[in-house]
Amino acid sequence: MRIAYLECFSGISGDMFLGALVDAGVPPAALESAVSALGLGARLEVKKVMRSGITATKVDVWVGDEKEGPAEELQQGHSHEPRHAHSHEHHHSPAAQTEMPLPHSHEDSRTGVSAPHNHAPHGHGRSLSEIRHIISGARLDDRSKQRALAIFQVLGEAEAKIHNNAIEKIHFHEVGAVDAIVDIVCAAVASEVMGIDEWVCSPINVGGGTVKCAHGVLPVPAPAVLEMLHGVPVYSSGIEKELTTPTGAAIVKTVVSRFGSVPAFKVEKAGYGAGSRELPGQPNVLRITIGETTATKTAIAPEFISVLEANLDDMNPQVFGYVMDRLMDSGALDVFGTPVQMKKGRPGMLLTVLCRTEDAQKLTNILFSETTTLGVRMREERREVLMRRAVEVKTPWGEVRMKVANLNGTVMNYAPEYEDCRRIASEKGVPLKTVMQEAIKVYLDQKNG
Repeated sequence: MRIAYLECFSGISGDMFLGALVDAGVPPAALESAVSALGLGARLEVKKVMRSGITATKVDVWVGDEKEGPAEELQQGHSHEPRHAHSHEHHHSPAAQTEMPLPHSHEDSRTGVSAPHNHAPHGHGRSLSEIRHIISGARLDDRSKQRALAIFQVLGEAEAKIHNNAIEKIHFHEVGAVDAIVDIVCAAVASEVMGIDEWVCSPINVGGGTVKCAHGVLPVPAPAVLEMLHGVPVYSSGIEKELTTPTGAAIVKTVVSRFGSVPAFKVEKAGYGAGSRELPGQPNVLRITIGETTATKTAIAPEFISVLEANLDDMNPQVFGYVMDRLMDSGALDVFGTPVQMKKGRPGMLLTVLCRTEDAQKLTNILFSETTTLGVRMREERREVLMRRAVEVKTPWGEVRMKVANLNGTVMNYAPEYEDCRRIASEKGVPLKTVMQEAIKVYLDQKNG
């Protein structure tokens, strides 16, 4: 099984993801062909730069003679600040770069990319349906299209929830839309070129401080980033910059199947994607390591987790559901309750929480604050998990992610993502069981050819 491991010690953005994949071997020509197919008048500039002594690849998007900014934020409405008003970690900063031309990058290629009819009117932006139309109509392979659309869906859902608005009323700002579309489509194409079976990711450094955008000054991580990173291990190294952007978070949320330390695999190649600024005390790069799993016979990944337990016999049963939801939202891997008989014949509940070791104290504090327990037991256990990956399938009502578990390259289990099915059932008025059955049918049809 071919694995890619992302190390986000300096966060992640769309251009860093592209740079890392190009550095690891994706031909720039493959990305330039994808950009041309979009017909947005854009081109790529690919170059080598130095970040704290590490040679990395930097990918920038140009429209005409103008280099696009981060282009990360979906915006509502029709009147926004210019892109240069954004104070963004991965924003261009020429003084911070030591540049070396990358051979065969075709930096000046503009052939076939001009398509004025695809440009949104000034000040209007593009809705998600317009972006879907652009991507669906481009000459790209179906898997790349599906992945790009899935990334935009994740990004749009987060922004819609933050702004309490329907997803189709969310618009990309006119200046930043091209950069976001190019970053996401190229990310989908590049990941397909590499033939990765499973994406694994380290905990993500989100940065700190504030970021200025069209909605004003927002805390880092930005609200949309925080929304997309529910259930993802994150931290801040104390750097007062936005290290993880909305596009970077959407890519991670869509392609990554699990988070943790470096998995057991035979390293084939590594690549470094550069952010635009130098950071104090660390290289501003995203590293990707690619290789084949070494566990050819078992293909089971061992890991250590923490187990938290509390006995409860005097708590209102109505509170259990709330507590379990809060624990899951705060990073628990699993939460479950087991009926037990306690002292003096009282019926009770054994509440068990499975979590990463780094989250144990945070979740223990939630147990103390939200339940009536006077003590929480903690232990560390070793577990083995099947290699898992996400596969998108297209049902008559929309895209559904399938969770697929493998052993020795053989599919052992598969199941549709509940939240995807629930959302479609609610939006389309279709029974939930029908959506789930159809997703399984489509997956099996694809699997069996």
